[in-house]
Amino acid sequence: MSLKKVIAKQLAKRVRKKIDRWSANPIETQKRVLKELLDEAKNTEFGKDHHFSKIQNHKDFIAQIPISDYEGLRSYVDRVVEGEKDILWPGKPRYFAKTSGTTSGTKFIPLTKESIPTHIEAAKNALFCHIEATGDASFVDGKLIFLQGSPVLGERNGVAIGRLSGIVAHYVPKYLQKNRLPSWETNCIEDWETKVDAIVEETHDKDMRLISGIPPWVSMYYEKLTAKTGKKIGDLFPNLGLFVYGGVNYEPYRTKLESLVGRRIPSVELYPASEGFFAFQDAPDSDGMLLQLDSGIFYEFVPADQFFEVSPPRLGLEEVKTGVNYVMIISTNAGLWAYNIGDTVMFTSLFPFRVVVSGRIKHFISAFGEHVIGKEVEQALLQATEGTDVEISEFTVAPQVNPKKGLPYHEWSIEFTTPPKDMVSFSADLDKKMCSQNTYYDDLIQGKVLQPLVVCQLKQGAFSNYMKRIGKLGGQNKVPRLTNDRKIADELKKEL
Repeated sequence: MSLKKVIAKQLAKRVRKKIDRWSANPIETQKRVLKELLDEAKNTEFGKDHHFSKIQNHKDFIAQIPISDYEGLRSYVDRVVEGEKDILWPGKPRYFAKTSGTTSGTKFIPLTKESIPTHIEAAKNALFCHIEATGDASFVDGKLIFLQGSPVLGERNGVAIGRLSGIVAHYVPKYLQKNRLPSWETNCIEDWETKVDAIVEETHDKDMRLISGIPPWVSMYYEKLTAKTGKKIGDLFPNLGLFVYGGVNYEPYRTKLESLVGRRIPSVELYPASEGFFAFQDAPDSDGMLLQLDSGIFYEFVPADQFFEVSPPRLGLEEVKTGVNYVMIISTNAGLWAYNIGDTVMFTSLFPFRVVVSGRIKHFISAFGEHVIGKEVEQALLQATEGTDVEISEFTVAPQVNPKKGLPYHEWSIEFTTPPKDMVSFSADLDKKMCSQNTYYDDLIQGKVLQPLVVCQLKQGAFSNYMKRIGKLGGQNKVPRLTNDRKIADELKKEL
């Protein structure tokens, strides 16, 4: 056994023990985190404006600090971006993670000297937990690839600016630097297609052991590798033993990716965002990801069906239940307070606290009161394709409220790798599975308010072409699973 593997296994045991300590005391851990956040930030402008020094418990916290989003915090964030100190968090941030929003334009999410290590530690801990659970540390002896944004950073008022994945590229541990691909020069290429082509050239003849990235862009990488070499990925990289992913649900892509590889590869799911690293899959057989309770983040949860009420309930961990769709609200050591990141989650376990991402609070279809969410359309499609030869490359769903004839319907824009032999039968089965996922949708179908869903089959490459056309090809960009309007659906019609 190599020295690297010996050290990795020793570290994995230590990490697992540390995680087990705080996960065994979740409520106490979160109370401590909230107190530490408030104590640290009580003399900031935000802390003084919201009377942090008087907050003694979660009830006080709710009374003093309303739920907010980027626009709600913008008056403070803009001051931070302009170089002011002690606004949301003591001092100035170390970085701004640059993201794009639909309502706020470009957003600058602060990363502080206290918060950036939690992003790095959570990612490392995910790998250590995999090693501890499986006993397999072989990936440390081969090449590892991270499909990510450019590490080239800008600067504004003394603070470095870049994409989150580009920022964390600066923190790859030294013991993995020699194993890491692509090269720094290739990683700095901005154009995504050019970048992937360069990555293929650098990696096609290497001993790849671990591949990390969001599934749709890993799929593009695999397809280009196969086109160049004529080989299945599993034959090209016989020692490939781990796929690390986040950002989107893997299951809709699993069949296609496993077909490209030629076998099933163990995987680890991550839940990172510019605002924080929230969870990771800590055991291979776990249903859900372990919520990171000791990482400088205090969590609140609002039942999604009550989120738009005037004063929705804000629940602590001790009040949540499994199987309920919650909007996740965070307060962090980067200075985000009662911040709505837009994600909805469901708890799959309460001891330890594990979650799955169920969708986005703004990404739903409720044109007729059905309130269909991302998890439901993904699950329906998985059930409809299970046991068939059908492979899906990408899809999104939108309502058709005013069809030229007949009743309204939900339109599924689907790019197939392998389409169904009988589209009519497939569509009918998919609609049946959708009815089983959402009782409101079922009632609308049974009541003849909606006609069964309609599948719009797109040509291969349609989603990539669309993302390229709007300037969002690559990186962490992805198409919403569903929207309550037809902006995306109508754009995709151009790819018929």
